[in-house]
Amino acid sequence: MQEIITHNERETELFGSSLAKRLKPPAVLCLYGELGAGKTALVRGIAEGLGLQCTVSSPTFTIVNEYPGKCELIHFDMYRLNGADELFDIGWEDYLRRDAILAVEWSENVEDAFDGSEIRVRFEKLNGNERRITVEGGPDADTCV
Repeated sequence: MQEIITHNERETELFGSSLAKRLKPPAVLCLYGELGAGKTALVRGIAEGLGLQCTVSSPTFTIVNEYPGKCELIHFDMYRLNGADELFDIGWEDYLRRDAILAVEWSENVEDAFDGSEIRVRFEKLNGNERRITVEGGPDADTCV
């Protein structure tokens, strides 16, 4: 398990960038935290760390955004879903077969879609812009994060 305190959005992005450099696709990152906790900022940092030239935005209304590159990043927002069945309806199993990094915001809404091999990233708002970010799990938890 790794825990870090970030003091602003840029520090959260920088943490995401450093995390990306240690990920090996295929990988699923389950992101947990309330609205405005920093989930999308972390994904922006992951894209930066993967060397992707893209503008990352929350896919709240589109459900999924794909960012192609040497290592593809697929960004999900499950805020509007009512369970794993809806995730499977949009082709979740097909996404899992791709050699990509999958970052899933609002993972708590589709918890039963996960098999336990995911990396879990939890965000907690502290004072002002400070965030506690905890990273745990994954098949190679000690070497991955």
